[in-house]
Amino acid sequence: TAMPEVTEQATVAPTLEPTPTTESVDGKVKSKLTNEWVDEEKGTRRPYAIMLSNIKAASPQNGISQASILYEALVEGGITRCMGIFEDFDADKIGSVRSARHYYASLADEYDAIFVHYGESKYTEAKLTELGVDNLSGLTSIGSTVFYRDSNIKAPHNAFASYNGIIEGTEKLKYRTEYREDLVSHYEFNDEDVTPASDLTANTVTLGFSKSYSPYFEYDESTKLYKRFQFDAPHVDATTNEQLTFKNLIVQFVKETTMDDKGRQDMDFSDATGDGYYISDGKAIKITWKKNEADKFMSYYDESGNKLTVNT
Repeated sequence: TAMPEVTEQATVAPTLEPTPTTESVDGKVKSKLTNEWVDEEKGTRRPYAIMLSNIKAASPQNGISQASILYEALVEGGITRCMGIFEDFDADKIGSVRSARHYYASLADEYDAIFVHYGESKYTEAKLTELGVDNLSGLTSIGSTVFYRDSNIKAPHNAFASYNGIIEGTEKLKYRTEYREDLVSHYEFNDEDVTPASDLTANTVTLGFSKSYSPYFEYDESTKLYKRFQFDAPHVDATTNEQLTFKNLIVQFVKETTMDDKGRQDMDFSDATGDGYYISDGKAIKITWKKNEADKFMSYYDESGNKLTVNT
């Protein structure tokens, strides 16, 4: 993975994350994913981690703006694939949905999420079994319940999931729908906005995934949000035509290797540590991260070694 440019720009990857609470006020609870107030029914149920194609031919995606958290990482051939963590969503068209990779399954497991994908690599099949990840795959008997094909779009970029299909598929497979009781959140949240204390300005944030994939973010001081761009244009949700925006950005530098002659990638999450950046409000700080896959957890720390706190 590319090292960041520590100037007015930094190379990063996007993320937003959780904190647990059982406090309910007027039928609402604080989201474990964003710390925003959401309906109790949505804030206490397991989220869905949905694999999204991110090649130019399949862009822009439908329903992507309803994700609370968006991951992006390399797959084969220098392209990237995204995974959204969906909690408060109702979209009739989400996708296109593509096949899973094993490191995304590992990340989904951190959220106690039900993993939604249209097929998977052989490495993913092994990881799903190893970690015991509940999943909805388009290549199983549940496929026609969860997914549908858009005949106006050329395959394989025409498989889409719907909210109703996802819920029906979950019911048919009798998956647990409430968060597990021992779930520990990734983050402590700032209830009030806190600008990271840093001399490192991050008004433009570029992700140097590969020569052909360098999406970037531009900071908007008026909203205190980052606008996302890719393929030399604003990255929008095809359903709403609204540009994707983010409050928090996180980059993690991960040990990455090529696994086979098809170029499939491996990312060391089994028991690993690494460096990165946390970016919000136009500022960036250096962080470290730690993950033990068996614990189903990822931890982030600031430069002083304290657990990272992020903005709501």
